[in-house]
Amino acid sequence: MTPTLAAGFLGIEHFSPPWDIFYLPLFNLLVFAYHVLFSDFALAIIVFTLVIRTILAPLFVRQIRSQKEMQRMQPLVREIQRKHKGNRQKITEETMALYREHGVNQFGGCLPVLLQMPILFALYQALIRASNSVTITAEQAASDAFATLQQSLPGISKLAEQTDANGVVTNIQFAAPFNGPCNLPDFASGPFTHFLPLNCQLIDPLKLTANVDTTIGWLGGLDLAVVDNVFSIPLFGGFAISLLAVVAAALQFVQVRMTTAKSTGDDPTASTQATMTYLFPLLTIFWGGLFPSGLILYWIIYTAYLVVQQFLIMGWGNLFPLFGWQPAWAASTEPGIASTQPRPKQEPRNAGASRTDAASSPPANSPTQPAGGGGTRAQERPASRRTGTKKRRGRKR
Repeated sequence: MTPTLAAGFLGIEHFSPPWDIFYLPLFNLLVFAYHVLFSDFALAIIVFTLVIRTILAPLFVRQIRSQKEMQRMQPLVREIQRKHKGNRQKITEETMALYREHGVNQFGGCLPVLLQMPILFALYQALIRASNSVTITAEQAASDAFATLQQSLPGISKLAEQTDANGVVTNIQFAAPFNGPCNLPDFASGPFTHFLPLNCQLIDPLKLTANVDTTIGWLGGLDLAVVDNVFSIPLFGGFAISLLAVVAAALQFVQVRMTTAKSTGDDPTASTQATMTYLFPLLTIFWGGLFPSGLILYWIIYTAYLVVQQFLIMGWGNLFPLFGWQPAWAASTEPGIASTQPRPKQEPRNAGASRTDAASSPPANSPTQPAGGGGTRAQERPASRRTGTKKRRGRKR
């Protein structure tokens, strides 16, 4: 019933619940940015990413504020760790009590991450489908099932082959057609689902008359449907480091470090976060040699937007000092809601005043004492003051 209803919605001819509920709106938005606004797939990805990030902004603002509040609690948390060093159970209990006392939800930043996961998977699928590029193994391409699909779906064209170190073809890249039948059994499940024609998933105003052009002239002829082959440095075994991936990794490092608590020897959680600060960017560089460059471009814009958003809410956070570098335009600040240093003891008012008077009054035999009767009252009646002192001491005895 649901596919039948969805098939009649503004001309969408293929709908596979429940995943397409998330995927199809985003896919149509990306094609709208390309087909109607720019006719440039790179600009479409940039605008598409900015729109999605703006829609998700309230979720991320809540997450960033939760992380900022946790950073402000770090001085008190470190004091608890110092006080109960070696007693993990006591540290946990005292930390939880501290969070409750200040109204801080330790897991407040997890909900936005969970809510955005379906959207992120949908974005990935939208970029893959819009690029119109499908990669299957050499065994799948040689199968009878694929030969049958090619007969039922004219327009499948071969783009490139991927080989291993011995020159053996391992994967083959094909271009899916933009028109064709929409209800073949191969589109329901299996390795050939991405060969579904583009127009089967688009509303009527966005139907295409040609495949999406993924080659971008102003990026040196970069093809966003394949792994970066323009801004890349070849290594071994056919693997290459994409400079686009390096940019994405640098932005991700900045974004994560801004919100990562400073590591201490007694805080295993902070140490783990510090490790992930370096691990995730390295993984991004590795993925840049595996995934289409259109996804890497999306990740650059996505992360840059988040860095700016975090800066507007929490400044530079814990980004600096960076490898010992502390720029003058980023003042070093230690976040905290309370000082862990003991307050200096306050002295009685009379004692402070007496000490001030004593410090400000010159001695009786001071060379600066004016001659004659121009001295102070204390100097005019030294004998009586000494006598009074003796009498008071005598009464105490």
